[in-house]
Formats: sequence, C-alpha cells, structure tokens
Amino acid sequence: MEQENSQFLATERVGRLMLKFAVPCVISLLVAALYNIVDQIFIGWGVGMLGNGATNVVFPLTVAALAVATMIGDGACSFVSISLGRGDQERARRTVGNAVVLALASGLILAAVYLAGREPILWLFGATESNFAYAWDYFTWIGLGVPFYMFGQTMNPIIRSDGSPRFAMASTLAGAVANVILDPIAIFVLGWGVKGAAIATVAGQVITAALSLWYLCRMKAVRLDRPSFSLRPSLMAKFIPLGFCSFLSQVSLVISMAATNNMLRLYGGQSIYGEDIPLTVLGIVMKVFQIVISIVIGMAAGCIPVVGFNFGARRFDRVRELMWRLLTAEFILGVAAFAVVEIFPRQLIGLFGSESELYEQFAVLTFRIYLCLIILACVNKAAFIFLQSLGKPVQSTLLSLFREVILSVPLVMLLPRKFGLMGVLYSMPVSDAVAFVASVVIIAQTDRQLKREIAAGRKEG
Repeated sequence: MEQENSQFLATERVGRLMLKFAVPCVISLLVAALYNIVDQIFIGWGVGMLGNGATNVVFPLTVAALAVATMIGDGACSFVSISLGRGDQERARRTVGNAVVLALASGLILAAVYLAGREPILWLFGATESNFAYAWDYFTWIGLGVPFYMFGQTMNPIIRSDGSPRFAMASTLAGAVANVILDPIAIFVLGWGVKGAAIATVAGQVITAALSLWYLCRMKAVRLDRPSFSLRPSLMAKFIPLGFCSFLSQVSLVISMAATNNMLRLYGGQSIYGEDIPLTVLGIVMKVFQIVISIVIGMAAGCIPVVGFNFGARRFDRVRELMWRLLTAEFILGVAAFAVVEIFPRQLIGLFGSESELYEQFAVLTFRIYLCLIILACVNKAAFIFLQSLGKPVQSTLLSLFREVILSVPLVMLLPRKFGLMGVLYSMPVSDAVAFVASVVIIAQTDRQLKREIAAGRKEG
C-alpha cells in the first residue's frame, strides 16, 4: 500500500510533478526567510540601524541551527524517497524515526551551547560596542527557540518525502503569519524592541513545530512505530551524508558571515562609513539574497522526492529531464533577480528604514557589486542540491565545499588587503564565477552518466 502511495512519482508528467513538489517547498522556504526579513523591517523602523545590525550579528547563529536541521531533514528526505522507490518501507520508517530523535537531541544541545556562551559568541560574529546590548537581548530569546526551530525545519523535507508538500508549506506559513502579526505588537505596542521581535519569531517557530508533530503521528506513505525511533548508527551513516551538502552550504555561510562581519568591522572602521553602516547594510543585502536563494533551494529541494524515487526506480530518462528543466528554471530566476538588485537597490534598502545618505550610498554599492553574478549563484546552488538528490553526497559536498569555504572565506579575508572595504564586496562575485566553472564540469559528467544509463536500459528492454 505504501509503495502504491508513491508510485505516481514514476508515472505523472515531470513538469506537473515539479510544480506539485517545488512550489510548496519554495513557499515554505520563502516564508522561513521572511521570518528574518520581517524582523529586520520592523526593527529598522522601530529601533533603527543598530537594532538591525544586532540581528545581522545573530543571523549566522540561526543559520548554524538550520544547517544541522537541514542535514538531518534533507538527508532523511533523500534516503526515504530512494527507499520508497526501491519498495523498502521498513528502511524508510526507521530513517524518519532516527531523524526525529536526532533533531530533538541536537536542538537541545545547541540551545544549551548558545545560552551558555552568549558573550564570546556574539563578539566572534562581529558585534560592535554600539549594538552589543541589542544583540544580547535578541540572541537570548532566539537561543531559547532553537529546539522548536530545528524540529520544524527537520520535519519539513520529511513531510514532503511522505507526499504532503502542501502540509509542509502550510505548517511553515502558519508560523510566519503569527510572526508577522506579533512583530508590530511586540515592538511598537508593548515597546519590547529587538526582544519583542525575537519573541514573535520564537512563537511562530513553536506553532510550526506543533503542526509538524501533529503530522508525524499521521504520516501516509511512511507508517511509524515504536522501533522506528531506536537509533541505528549504520542507518544514520547512510542518510546523514546525503544531507551533508545542505549542512555544508549552510554552515559554510556561517563561517563566511563570521569572517565577513569581522572584515566589515575592521575595514569599515577605516573608511568613511564606519563600523556599523557596512555591518548593517551587508546583513540586509544578504537577507534579500536569502529570499532569492530560498526560491532556488525550494525549486531544487522540492524535486528531491521525485528525483530520488525515479533514480531508485531506474527511470533515468525522467531524472535527466528533471535536471535540465530545473537548471533552466534556476537560470531564468537568476536573470530576474539580477534585474531587481541592479535596477532597484535604493528602493530595496528603503524597506528597512531611513538612515543617512552615507548609509544609502553604501547600500547601492553593495547590492550592485556583491550580487552582480547572482545568476551564476542560482545555477551553482541548484547543481549542488540536484547531485544530492541522486545519492551522490561526495560530488555534491565537494562542490559546495569548494564554493562556500575554499573560495569564499580566503577571498573575503584577502581581497580587502588590496581593495579595502570594497574587497569584501568583490569576494562574492569572484567566488561564484570560479565555482560556476566547476559546476558546469560536474553537471556535464552527470549528464553523460545518465545518458549511458538510459542507453543501457533500452538495450535491456
């Protein structure tokens, strides 16, 4: 019966499946990205630049929690989809159960680490004397919400792999709506400032986690029982590497943002803009970029159950068609995003409050330079995730590692020595350009492999 519930993944038209799974996933991730955007907008108008600078210091720490959650959730999603494609329901059940236990345990551990080490952590991630008090208040409440956040983010891809992308979307949307409603109440009516924004965010995360728990008890294609929650190291060793690309792409962002924030503080202090303007502006630009990347990841990750099932069922013709449709769609998205950030940078920064002319001047420069190769960034990210969905964690991880750590971190630390503050802005497009060359090589190899599998299948038929 469980196999029959997923069989449509191998028979329904590829384009329709992409819409069915990718659109809800895109909306879910967009809504998740909007948690931070909404906080930034309300804090920008209610507290000001220093409040926004504080949330930018804390943002990488939220991403670190997301990195662990997506490693568990995306890995489980890929492995469950491949297992269902092969008709192995028992392994699919145990994968989901193990993922749930890992998410709960890691959430509690990370929250304890955050709350115990708040002061050194905030300085490490670029807090300044001016915004430290705001960052402390915001981080304290965000830290308390980490277990709920991680459980909800882990369950989202698992729910999609169970054939319910709409519920995954709805659970995230419900939390985001609560956040949007509570933010202005907490900030403006109750006068809680950045603390209020954090409390509103955590409240939304609790709602998403509660809905995810409700669904966990009512799964369709994967029926859980008590033995499903017994941890099996051999099983975890199989599904966690499939999510390692997702982990690496997120945690490398944490490393990159920590390095970037400290370079902004150092070289910004030597420029006409000072420490706080570059730190605040680049944080906002990254939040806007995160919206685009959420769509990119949503389109690619939404295809994981479809790709995984067809790969497991040896329908390589459908897998190849999905790959090229996905890359084409991501390229078109990149072109649209490029047009927006290059034409409307002043309007974009204006959403987050009004500051000085120097602030707006640096914002325009940052949007236009830092995101000038956003088209390539979109294609790169899609390539990384597609390889993950094929059960190729090594290639996927190496590509992501090359872009996010080997290129990004050294460049953001070295280029400012030659170009000053502008060197921080140049680091992003240079990293994307070099990584794109590597992505093209790996995708070409994957395409040739799929063609060989298709030809071999026709001979066998």
